[in-house]
Amino acid sequence: MPSRKGRAEAGTSLSPASAVREDSTMVAVKPESLLEYIIIEYRWLLVIPILMPLSFIWKIWSALRNYVVFSMNSAPKAHATKVRDIQRQIKTWLDGDRKTKLCTARPTWQTMSFRQGTYKKTFTNININLVDVLEVDSKNMTVRCEPLVTMGQISRTLEPLGLALAVVPELDQLTVGGLVMGTGVETSSHIYGLFQHICLEYELVMADGSVVTCSKDENPDLFYAIPWSYGTLGFLTSAVIKIVPAKKFVRLEYHPYTNLKDLAMKFQEESLKKNPHQFIEGLLYTKDSGVVMTGDMVDTVGEDGKFNPIGKWYSEWFFKQVEKYLTKYRKGDRDSHIEYIPLRDYYHRHTRSFFWELQDIVPFGNNIIFRYLFGWLMPPEVSLLKLTQPEAVTKLYNKGHVIQDMLVPIETMEEAIDVFHKEFKVYPIWLCPFKIFNNPGQLKIHSGEWQMFVDIGVYGVPKANEFETVPSTRKIEQFVAKKRGFQMLYADTYTTLDEFRQMFDHTLYDKQRNSLTYCKEAFPEIYGKVNRSVRK
Repeated sequence: MPSRKGRAEAGTSLSPASAVREDSTMVAVKPESLLEYIIIEYRWLLVIPILMPLSFIWKIWSALRNYVVFSMNSAPKAHATKVRDIQRQIKTWLDGDRKTKLCTARPTWQTMSFRQGTYKKTFTNININLVDVLEVDSKNMTVRCEPLVTMGQISRTLEPLGLALAVVPELDQLTVGGLVMGTGVETSSHIYGLFQHICLEYELVMADGSVVTCSKDENPDLFYAIPWSYGTLGFLTSAVIKIVPAKKFVRLEYHPYTNLKDLAMKFQEESLKKNPHQFIEGLLYTKDSGVVMTGDMVDTVGEDGKFNPIGKWYSEWFFKQVEKYLTKYRKGDRDSHIEYIPLRDYYHRHTRSFFWELQDIVPFGNNIIFRYLFGWLMPPEVSLLKLTQPEAVTKLYNKGHVIQDMLVPIETMEEAIDVFHKEFKVYPIWLCPFKIFNNPGQLKIHSGEWQMFVDIGVYGVPKANEFETVPSTRKIEQFVAKKRGFQMLYADTYTTLDEFRQMFDHTLYDKQRNSLTYCKEAFPEIYGKVNRSVRK
């Protein structure tokens, strides 16, 4: 998932309860005992009365705390103190025997990645409590943030100022650090590129304890090597990010299709226009049917559509609302369908349902009665879901659940969907176009100033008859590599080291690791933090 998810990081560790339901879909994997069945199928008995209230309290406290800190402008001074503390911890490691690698001390259950890195148990953990928006510069149209600042936190800070990030990965809890060191994509990425492409400057504490600032003009090699490096070059302490003027609403138009070829053609046509819509997104509900959405910021609600505050607690989950337009189309409705959605609601439209994953934890979460009574408590924090995830859920999840974002050239989208259908057969599928610019770094295009790609996001229980986790994922990875695409690394990767290095260009990255003092001693390679064997 994003992430968005992603986005960072747009995947979450959610219960694959639908894998054990014998309804209209195939049962992917069955629990081994009655106890496992109860733990998986009735996980909502823990989520609703305990995790949802705790999550709500945490959100209120966090929002108040962040508002006070930003209003008092105390974060910049505290930032310098926190950076010095990171330097102190690294100096302690330098003065020791240096037999262990370094990583952040943030528990893996607090991250948006659905796996937990086992390496943290043996590495030296560095405490990095960097959670604040440091500065909004409306003159230069930038915002400076610490790495643990979330997308929800930034959008909440910028909205009253009439500003927004140029790219806003859709899940509230995705962090700046995860989106920089990993990657992030969103429905404006066909214009601005990935999250890394709107970052203008990074501040890092390096393995030798020094503080380094890098940008396109200052230490450019380091600047371009940081994205996708997963914290293996240094510790990110802040980022300066591009912001844009914002308006109050998004005018969103829905374009349903019941033919994959026509849908793919529309999706590509809209993405590659010289003057495209500001937002483009697609949702596939079956192999041959889905909805393409195009949107633009506006200041007022027009008479050509209806107002839809999709962020309200009583609103249906967004993907369910979109599906209704496809249903109408199937019944012969060929009218245009336009909605006006509050901007921040649009940015975080998939948060309340974690795309569609939450339906496997709270199966009745989209029920109208539940929404009106308990929707204001939704969604539960991903971190709490991970912290309380039973072993039975993890085991079933490993056998019968897929979370992958594969990035392929947009012209291969139709072929890619055929392959995903054959190997996974998971729906809905998320489609998001984005540019990759011809910059130094790990993502290489082979001609021109930029190339248009599409993120194909698959999150759910596979229903393909011959699905097996490793062989099926390997076939997808091989297809993506053949098409000169990329795999988001928050998810499971089963590539070998050689295959991984063929997919991602390590030339600049290796150069930096060889030139930075103590870097290779302090940090593993990227593959050493993302391959399946170091995650559980």
